[in-house]
Amino acid sequence: MKLTLRTTATAMALALGATAAQAEGELVIYHWFEYIPQELLDKFAEEHDVEVTMDTYDSNESLLASLKAGAIGTYDVAVPGDYMVKIMANEGLLDTIEEGELENKDNIEEDWADPSFDPGRAHSIPYQWGSTSFMVNRDVYQGDINTTDILFNPPEELSGKINMLDSQGEVLAMASLHMGIPQCSTDREQLKALNAMLQEAKQHWASFNSDTAKEVLVSGDAAVGQIYDGFGAKAREEGANVEYAFPKEGYIVWMDNVVLLKDAPNRENALKFMDFLLEPENIAAVTNYARYSAGVDGVDPHLDSELATLPESNPPEDAGKTVFIEVCDQETQEVYDQIWTNLKK
Repeated sequence: MKLTLRTTATAMALALGATAAQAEGELVIYHWFEYIPQELLDKFAEEHDVEVTMDTYDSNESLLASLKAGAIGTYDVAVPGDYMVKIMANEGLLDTIEEGELENKDNIEEDWADPSFDPGRAHSIPYQWGSTSFMVNRDVYQGDINTTDILFNPPEELSGKINMLDSQGEVLAMASLHMGIPQCSTDREQLKALNAMLQEAKQHWASFNSDTAKEVLVSGDAAVGQIYDGFGAKAREEGANVEYAFPKEGYIVWMDNVVLLKDAPNRENALKFMDFLLEPENIAAVTNYARYSAGVDGVDPHLDSELATLPESNPPEDAGKTVFIEVCDQETQEVYDQIWTNLKK
């Protein structure tokens, strides 16, 4: 049994240089940064006598780009968000989980057993779910934070002190909520207005960064940070005087999922790992570590008691609506890709 952890912003170079063939007794995972406890990987490796190797990425888009650039055949499983599961399936990047291949499939909560992004769970199992919004340093700003104006039209105290996620899906979805327009608008005037608004808002931003979204809040390098709720809870628990916003215009909800990748070199071990994560005790360990919610029945007895009262997981009654990131048709997506490219220049 051995565990190897390769933490890289993207593992594209490693993937392109690796051979497709893997020895028996291995599992190669492509995962988000800081999102699974090493002790759990050690436990799986010990129970199944396999060598576990993990590479990391910092956005759904980085995951997709790496796989399309040649990483298929290198990794066994990955952990994309809901909308990216649908995109990856449409791109032919996922294998099908046949009936009966997962002994613990019935442990999936009913609400997550047949999601629109993966009907019947043909390619995936639930991993964790949560929300994306932003946090504000209360030592810097004491006003109302429950508005997307904080990100896109901030008060003077916050201008130039904002970190945005380096994630097209989260940034553009939040921008659409701010403007009150559809996520996949085909209206030319709405798209021009969206682009103009983002270009203006960018003048107030200090950085685009996902993998240090927590650290810049804890250090005080950013007074505002777009962030995932569990990552935000960790920032607060590490001593930052920050508060998670529930903007009246709305905010994002998501479900991350473990997918079986096409041409997985260790397919049998991949399925064992997915079954392992469908055991309540094991997926609860992820929730206790990452501070999100699992989509598996029976986890409650294994959860830390304080999770029930995390402010980041308990929106007030007047919180705005929640939305999933939508998948646009190809022609519309190309327009949004160009808006994002212009924004990152």
